[in-house]
Amino acid sequence: MHLTHLSLVDFRSYPALDLTLGPGAVTFIGGNGQGKTNLIEAIGYVATLASHRVAGDAPLVRDGAEQAIVRARIVRGDRAALVELEIVPGRANRARLNRAPVSRTRDVLGLLCVVLFAPEDLALVKGDPAGRRQFLDDLLVARAPRMAAVLADYDRVVRQRSTLLRTAGAARRAGGRGDLRTLEVWDGYLATHGAELLAARLALVEALRPAVADAYTAVAGASSPVALEYRSSVPLPEGGAGPDLPAAAVPDRTALAEAIHAALAAARAREIERGMTLVGPHRDDLLLSIAARPARGYASHGESWSLALALRLASFDLLRADDREPVLLLDDVFAELDTRRRARLAELVAPAEQVLVTAAVESDVPAELAGTRFHVADSEVRRAG
Repeated sequence: MHLTHLSLVDFRSYPALDLTLGPGAVTFIGGNGQGKTNLIEAIGYVATLASHRVAGDAPLVRDGAEQAIVRARIVRGDRAALVELEIVPGRANRARLNRAPVSRTRDVLGLLCVVLFAPEDLALVKGDPAGRRQFLDDLLVARAPRMAAVLADYDRVVRQRSTLLRTAGAARRAGGRGDLRTLEVWDGYLATHGAELLAARLALVEALRPAVADAYTAVAGASSPVALEYRSSVPLPEGGAGPDLPAAAVPDRTALAEAIHAALAAARAREIERGMTLVGPHRDDLLLSIAARPARGYASHGESWSLALALRLASFDLLRADDREPVLLLDDVFAELDTRRRARLAELVAPAEQVLVTAAVESDVPAELAGTRFHVADSEVRRAG
C-alpha cells in the first residue's frame, strides 16, 4: 500500500497543494513552522479521520476559509482508490470514494492504513492513560475498521449514561429523588458494548507483547525486558477465549459482560454521587514497564523514546502480518534520537513499501532513507534536485 497523490485545499497552512508521490522513502526537509507536519497530519487524517495533534477539526481549516478538503489516491496491489474528505467545523464532515458520496465518513476507514510516529508519542510512555487507550483503539480500528462502530456505540452509551447519573445526582442533592428508572437499561448496553471493546483490547495486548519486546531490543540495542499489562477497571474473570478470539488468556464476551455488569452494580452509589460512569474500558490503562519498573516514572528520556518507537514498530509488524502493509509516517523523529538509534530505526523501516519522513535538517535523515526528497518552505513543496 502506498500513496500516489495528495491534494489539499485550505488545510492548515496550505491554500492549495497537489503532490505526486511514489513508493519507497520520501523525505520532506524544512525549518520549523514551514508546513512539513501539516502534510503528515493530512495523510494521517485520511487514515483515521482524526488529527494526532488536536482534538477538534476547527484548527485544520485555514484561517479565513469555511472548510478544508483533503484528497488522497491510494494504491494497494493492482487496485487504486481516491478518497476525498470535506472538513467543515461545526457540521458533519463529508466523504467521497472514487468521486461517489458515501453515507458515513467512517465508511472510508481502512482504505489507507498508516503507522505514525511523532514527537507527541512520548506521551504514550510519560502521559496519562487516555493516550494509551487511544493508541490501542486506533490500532484496533486499523486492523479491523468495523471496530470504529463499536467504539462509537460504546462512547455514546457512556455519554448518555453519565448524563443520566449527573442529572439524578443533582436532583438528589437538591432534595429530590432523581429518576434512575432507565439506568438498568443503560447498564446492559454498557456491559454489552464494553465487553466487545474490552475483549478486543485484551486480545490486542496479548498480540503486542512479543512484538513490542522485539522492537524495543532492536531500537535500543538493549536486552532489558519490556512488559505490557492491561489494567482494567473491572475485575477480570479467568481466561478462556471464544472461537473468534485468538488469545487463550482472553475471557469470552459473555463473561466480560457479566463482570462489567457486576462492577457497575457495586459502583452505583459512587457513580450517582459523582455523576459519572466510573466502570468500563474508558477508565482502563495500558501499563508499560522496563526491567520490571514502571516506564512512566522510571524510564530515562532515551528509554522512553525507544519504548514509544517500539509501540509503533510493533503496530507496523502486526498490520503487516494482517497483510495490510501500512504507510509509515515519521514526523521529526530523527532529531530526537542519537546516532545509534537513528541507524537502527532507519534499518528497521527501510523495507516498508512507503516511508514518509519529515526533518528540519537534511543531515538528520540516515542515508538508508535517501529516497525522493522535497523541500518545504512557507507551505510550498518543491522536489529537490
